[in-house]
Amino acid sequence: MGAGAVGCYYGFLLAKAGHAVTLIGRPALVEAVRSDGLVLESAAGADSAPVQATTDGNGVAGADLVLVCVKSGDTEAAGAMIAPHLGRSATIVSLQNGVDNAERLAAFLGRPVVPVAVYVATTMAGPGRVRHNGRGDLILGASETSARTAAALTAAGAPTTVSARALDALWGKLIMNCAYNALSALTQLPYGRLVQGEGVVASMTDVVQECVAVAEAAGVSVPSDIFDSVMALSRTMADQRSSTAQDLARGRPSEIDHLNGYVVRKGAALGIPTPANRMLHTLVKLAERAR
Repeated sequence: MGAGAVGCYYGFLLAKAGHAVTLIGRPALVEAVRSDGLVLESAAGADSAPVQATTDGNGVAGADLVLVCVKSGDTEAAGAMIAPHLGRSATIVSLQNGVDNAERLAAFLGRPVVPVAVYVATTMAGPGRVRHNGRGDLILGASETSARTAAALTAAGAPTTVSARALDALWGKLIMNCAYNALSALTQLPYGRLVQGEGVVASMTDVVQECVAVAEAAGVSVPSDIFDSVMALSRTMADQRSSTAQDLARGRPSEIDHLNGYVVRKGAALGIPTPANRMLHTLVKLAERAR
């Protein structure tokens, strides 16, 4: 549900592993996939996989596993689309940015939704064409079906572990996104070039420190070396631009309200000041209006 870069990547892997996959996405994607299949571009070249595609929420009918991959701001709308068509035994997992999407979707649907921390660099190279730039591993929250889901994803080429502390992992991913996404969007620079800019590392340090303070006040465990992990991303994904950068370049609404904006709101509720995150949130919102 939500066949953007993340949904198409994992959909491709599952289809290649022999699973019956249906993508629910925009009309241009559906038309391309019906004509040429779903295409994955990577360092190994281009390959295609046969999948079904539709613009309708009834694409989840009969599904054993539903991967919700929509933007954070579309979580409830996606829930409304698929709710009438979900089978009772279907496992629903949230492969979304932010930390509260699974909770929000579960409240809307009135049934469990498993949170997933996603570590992958992908972009859409065109309708029905997804480009893989790096990684692809997942941390899946604990549930009755998580072991089976993790085994299927791992066998398909997406290394997946199950953790009862998936929320901690989601916060770790959130901190990464807060450090990079807005700055990458405002400059349209990939991570490797971004961190070379004057004052960038110091600014990212301020952002991360605020995020950690909010997370700890919320009872979330953050690794003591989180900033080392943040900086490592500029090396392991040096050529990647953030999803927020891609949204801004295409004139689409970004997820900034659920990244730096979420930290600002959570910080305010907990009495933690977040000026660096507030500034980045404000600048991206202004850039969205300008475009």
